[in-house]
Amino acid sequence: MFEEIEAIERLRGDNMHGLMLAGTSSNVGKTTATMGLMAAFKAKGCHVLPAKTGPDYIDPMFHQFVTDEPSVNLDTWIVSPERIKTLFYRRLKETDLAIVEGVMGLYDGNVSGSEDGSSAFLAKTLGLPVFLIIDGRGMAMSAAALVMGYVNFDPEVHIAGVIVNRIKSQTHFELLKNAIETHTGVPCVGWIPEDPALTVGSRHLGLIPADELPKLKETVRRAGELTAAHVDLDRMLEYAEITPQTGAADPFAAQAGRFSDLTVGVAWDPAFNFYYHDNFTALKTLGVKLVPFSPLKDKGVPENIDALYIGGGFPEVFGQAFSDNQAMRRDIKAKLEAGLPCFAECGGLMVLTDSLQNKDGRRYDGIGFLPAKTVMTKRLQHFGYVTVSAQLDGREFEFRAHEFHHSRVEASDAIPEIYRITKVKNQSVEHWRGGYVKSHTLAGYPHLHFYAEGADEFLIALLEKAQQIKEAGK
Repeated sequence: MFEEIEAIERLRGDNMHGLMLAGTSSNVGKTTATMGLMAAFKAKGCHVLPAKTGPDYIDPMFHQFVTDEPSVNLDTWIVSPERIKTLFYRRLKETDLAIVEGVMGLYDGNVSGSEDGSSAFLAKTLGLPVFLIIDGRGMAMSAAALVMGYVNFDPEVHIAGVIVNRIKSQTHFELLKNAIETHTGVPCVGWIPEDPALTVGSRHLGLIPADELPKLKETVRRAGELTAAHVDLDRMLEYAEITPQTGAADPFAAQAGRFSDLTVGVAWDPAFNFYYHDNFTALKTLGVKLVPFSPLKDKGVPENIDALYIGGGFPEVFGQAFSDNQAMRRDIKAKLEAGLPCFAECGGLMVLTDSLQNKDGRRYDGIGFLPAKTVMTKRLQHFGYVTVSAQLDGREFEFRAHEFHHSRVEASDAIPEIYRITKVKNQSVEHWRGGYVKSHTLAGYPHLHFYAEGADEFLIALLEKAQQIKEAGK
């Protein structure tokens, strides 16, 4: 109890508290270390607010599982740095501790040779101290050279401390600690023992979602206890003071409550849960009422809704359950054919087709609204950041987005498409079409963040259209 009181008191004061956990590369155990630190700080009495660098959906699920707080995506390529400041600091209170998990290696950006979109760029944007996570296996003095390289690469990035992961003894840690602190001046704040019990499984789109790990609670407990026993949390808090920054105005604030007459059904269950949390914030700011429903378990969409929002996820993994729920599939199809507006992304697009396929080749019934089938592929399709140009009701919109999928849609009949998608890759430019339109449904692979410049205006246009359709139906 006294430790909890001390932690809360330490967070009080004029400054706010936040930190970034970044790795030297992918696969250094960053996600496990992040879970352990979030759990340890929470057990210490800190109110932890989680966030994730970049567009990843799955790590934020782990964050929310550990902290009981929604995790926001902070992507400085999709969303402008000034708006990122707003999304981050508007949540933070003096007694909170913000913990931001990095992506890939600290300096890895969206394209080779650029920090844009990287953990380092985000840390500089928000003024966050960085705690660098290194894999200490098989190293001694080389650990100092590794850390020195990261410290000197960009002096504007404040590396406040080092956490050594995946080593087996205090003796090894002391060896690494002495080398790093002597040669770099950066403190080693602790280590996390190598433990097979902390391993998190994987699947074709990355880490397994949190709600599919029955032993995750035990894994988090174990990670938190090991972290608390081997990492100096008090020292980390001392280094975690940050100065609040003012960002750009919320683009939706000026229209707060404008769409209070709209109710949107949101697909939400183990198959459909890839949403940016701030997208819900945007919709709520605009006055939209959100009603969650489960395409896997419910018998139909919610009553008296004015539109559907079907996000991404792993619908192919739950293909049998979705196929068996004939009542839901028929209800969605009938309502879409009757003109109910719908916005669907990635997994949402997949289930609107006649059929979808899992990674083993087994095929399941889809909703059958779009005359097409979804085919799984071994390689990622159009993976990465993209720029989308969209034409809607004679208006042109352009915004940044992200694609990440192992499937493609093969249409049996031509379906109109309103997206022209551009991707810059290895100094070459690729273009393709997307964004299928039928009746009042728009379905495409790009994941949209509504706070991206241009995407905010596109969201308003979609809601205006839903409002017009509702008025016309009265």
